[in-house]
Amino acid sequence: MSGPPRVLTVAGSDSGGGAGIQADLKTMLALGTHGMSVVTAVTAQNSRGVQGAWELPAEAVRAQYRSVVDDIGVQAVKTGMLASAELVETVAELIAATDVPAVVDPVGVSKHGDSLLAASALDSVRTRLLPAATVATPNLDEVAQLTGVRVESEQDLRRAAEAVLAYGPRWVLIKGGHLAGDAVDLLTDGSEEHLLRAPRYDNRHTHGTGCTLASAVACGLAKGLPVPEAVAEAKEYVTGAIAAGFALGAGIGPVDHGWRLRGQAAG
Repeated sequence: MSGPPRVLTVAGSDSGGGAGIQADLKTMLALGTHGMSVVTAVTAQNSRGVQGAWELPAEAVRAQYRSVVDDIGVQAVKTGMLASAELVETVAELIAATDVPAVVDPVGVSKHGDSLLAASALDSVRTRLLPAATVATPNLDEVAQLTGVRVESEQDLRRAAEAVLAYGPRWVLIKGGHLAGDAVDLLTDGSEEHLLRAPRYDNRHTHGTGCTLASAVACGLAKGLPVPEAVAEAKEYVTGAIAAGFALGAGIGPVDHGWRLRGQAAG
C-alpha cells in the first residue's frame, strides 16, 4: 500500500463544521491518515443547535460505502450519526462484512440536546451495530439511553462498561467527560482495564468532542496500533483539541482539530 492509511467515516454532515463528517475528516488529516466519507444524513446545524436533519436513503449509503471500499480499500471504519433503524442495520451489515477494525460512536443526541437517532433505532444499535464494533465509544447519556445504567461517579464506569459489552463489542470506551473532576474514561474488553485521565479545561467550546475522539481511535487502529495504544493516543489528541477549542458563532464553538499543526507552525 502506498500513501497514508485510509480511514472511512460513516456519519452525518454538520454544516457548521464542528462535528460529524467534517470533524472526522479534519481529525483524520491531522493524524496523518487519508479520510474518506459516507454521508448518512445532512443537518442544518450551527453553534446554537440543529435546525433540521434529513437522512439519506439506505441505497445511497450502501452505494457510497461500496464505491469507496471496493475500489480504494480501508484500514479502519468509524460510524457516527446513523439516524434511523434502517440506516443502522444497513451500516451494521456493511461493516460486519468488512475485515477491518470498526469504531462505533453510538450518537444519540447532539451537544445541544438535539436528537440525532430515532428511538425506534435503539434496538438495532444494540443488536446489530454494537456486535460489529471493535471499539464502542458511548458517552454517559448514550450509555443510559442504550442500557438504562446511569453513571453518577467514577465507581459506576465499570458497571456501565459491563452493560455495553453485553451487546457484543470487543472493547468499550466509556467516556466520563460529563462527571465532575478530571476527565476520566474507562477502556475495557471485560478482562483488561485502562483508566485514562486528563485535566479538565474550563472551556465551553467542546462541540465535536465525541466525533473527534472516535475518529482519532480509528486513525490509530488504521496505523496498526493495539486498541489500548490507539485509545491512549486519541485521548491525548482530543484533550489538546478541547484545550484549544474556540468561539464560533453565538453558541458552543468547536474543538480545534488543527491544534498540533498550529503549534508546529508557531514553533
